[in-house]
Amino acid sequence: MTAPSTSWQEVVTPDEAQRHRDQADLFVEMQRRKSEQFGTGRALHRKQRPALRATLEVLADLPDEARHGIFATEARYDVWVRLSNGGFDRAPDRTPDIRGFAFKVLGVHGESVFGGPAASQDFVLINHEKFSSSTSEEFSQITTAGGGGLRGILRLLLRSPRLFGDLREVRGALNKPFSGFATEDFFSAAPISCGPYAVRVRVRAASDRVNPQAPDDWSADVYDRLAEAPLVYEVQVQFFLDEARTPIEDAAVVWDSPYRTVARLVIGSQEPDEEFAAQVEAAKFDPWNALVEHRPLGEVMRARKVAYRPSQLGRGAG
Repeated sequence: MTAPSTSWQEVVTPDEAQRHRDQADLFVEMQRRKSEQFGTGRALHRKQRPALRATLEVLADLPDEARHGIFATEARYDVWVRLSNGGFDRAPDRTPDIRGFAFKVLGVHGESVFGGPAASQDFVLINHEKFSSSTSEEFSQITTAGGGGLRGILRLLLRSPRLFGDLREVRGALNKPFSGFATEDFFSAAPISCGPYAVRVRVRAASDRVNPQAPDDWSADVYDRLAEAPLVYEVQVQFFLDEARTPIEDAAVVWDSPYRTVARLVIGSQEPDEEFAAQVEAAKFDPWNALVEHRPLGEVMRARKVAYRPSQLGRGAG
């Protein structure tokens, strides 16, 4: 087995900062339009499904390369979990979509990526191991055009026919069958640091028992399962090996390295709680809410740094 490497590098182009600001403006405008239609909400992942309390149990005796940040020692943390449908709209659960699994680890100790003490360590995951586009530029153009319906997509393709392949990837991702939040794996699809190493993160499914009625109501499926037993997910990391097999800057590549379990995420029995759900809905789940040991890496993550803040302000979460 090839050992994890610390030789990863980020590559920032001279025009990146302006491109990221322009992309953020696209999302803010789409968010404004959708908020007029559906009420105040996020740009993407607008429709919250269950909001859940959980516990993160960091395992003992991890290998040295994994023992950084929240994984440095055996520990237990309180966690907020926000499950979501990924689109701009508040569509029925059966609508094809990307699904989101975000969780906020509370009570962490250490320095934030922005300096000062960290308030939380956030993980923002989707049910795809990679993004449909290599960079945030293609992703933002296609996603915001899609938010405008078929007419918006056709206008984009007339302007930029090179994006047809990326659009086909997006359609394939949207149409990928989804069995439920308990039975699917979720991925960071972009790297973060783990001390001097770089990793991608996966939350491995808690169950292999598929409920055929789950697509009617993802939340009901989760709560029905919790009435029977806790949902226990494995939190895993996948280490950077080299630029060819595990590229830092290309988010459209599946990394070719094994996953290693570093923690368990345990969601215990609970009933829907409207007050807690509203608290979670108002909260900020942001990969840049992070310890310095877990700094987000790569162009897509740097674009998120620019885009998330105005989106949060746009829904009053500043």
